[in-house]
Amino acid sequence: MANPDKPTKPVHILFVGAGAVGCFYASRLHHPSHNILTSLIARSNYSAIAKSGVSLQTHSFGDYTFQPHAVFPSISAATATDDPGSSPLAANPASAPQSLPPKDGWDYIIVTTKALPDRNDDAALIAPLVSAKSCIVLIQNGVGVEEPYRSRFPHNPIVSAVTVVSAEQIRNGVVRQNRWTRISLGPYGHGLSAPSSPSDSASTVNDDDDDKAVVQRGHACMDQLAQWWADHGGIRDAETHTELELQTIRWHKLCINAAFNPTAVLSGGRGNADQLTDPELREHITGIMHEIRHAAAQVLGKPFPDSLASPDRIIRSSERNAGAKPSMLLDWEAGRPMELEVILGNPVRIARRKGVDMPKLQSLYALLRSMQKVREERGEKGKL
Repeated sequence: MANPDKPTKPVHILFVGAGAVGCFYASRLHHPSHNILTSLIARSNYSAIAKSGVSLQTHSFGDYTFQPHAVFPSISAATATDDPGSSPLAANPASAPQSLPPKDGWDYIIVTTKALPDRNDDAALIAPLVSAKSCIVLIQNGVGVEEPYRSRFPHNPIVSAVTVVSAEQIRNGVVRQNRWTRISLGPYGHGLSAPSSPSDSASTVNDDDDDKAVVQRGHACMDQLAQWWADHGGIRDAETHTELELQTIRWHKLCINAAFNPTAVLSGGRGNADQLTDPELREHITGIMHEIRHAAAQVLGKPFPDSLASPDRIIRSSERNAGAKPSMLLDWEAGRPMELEVILGNPVRIARRKGVDMPKLQSLYALLRSMQKVREERGEKGKL
């Protein structure tokens, strides 16, 4: 008897971004005996992964090595072509991928890179990878990350995802997972509002039907991914949600990211727990969380449910996370661009369109954007 959970032909899943999060979730999804094949696009760590795979040191699953189905050094290398020999990579075998991309295209394209819309149009960058059958999955921080993809790919299903995982790439090709495995998934249609409203009513009906069909495909893709992660990957807290529920989770995560990350940079490099030892910073952190909760209720049309942690609960949990540095601080210290737009700029603009001001977030956004701009203009890099 055929296994109903096993696809009848190989499912090809491509992770764009081979950092800690991408490698960890790709490793838990890869299951060749069930025809589920995950591949990676790696850049700085391409050579290490192509040679030896990914060595994972995990709190949840022990230590193991993940051998992806294929590793590619770039998007162009992972793009299907009728004439592989015409690729520039053919002239440079040292940088050539391990195998060719699937001829009929990728079934899932999972984006795990940092969301930097002020620097890159990531939707345009992945466009060569996307076929009519592709489902796009966005495992990225912040809010408003989906809209550029929806605008460029109106007929492709999109799954939006939020993770709670503590993982780090300690060196090229070596990933350590410290705590947590949760990933929350939800389909993405046109955000929380309807798409455009043409004057032609017949056109509106057709558009609505098309939108529903795309969202239904997104629901099916979401359910399938969650099942594979749970059944084959052992990630029992792979959760499925409605679009509204998932966007609520995105806004709720801002209570952590938009409060602690910017403050870590502006406070001189203090980690989350350290910030909370200072009474003024503690009041500042609490105020940001309440500002986000108020704005989110207006944007989402309802307050956060009681099941999502209150500011007091988040703060108590953060106090126990001594020594940890938030990602924005790590980026600032390394001279890398920070995720300012999706964590600060987008929430401010989205709330403003709903008639809600976010003065605390707006101040953080203005100051950090200016700091980053001035440092780049001066050619400065490095620690505070």
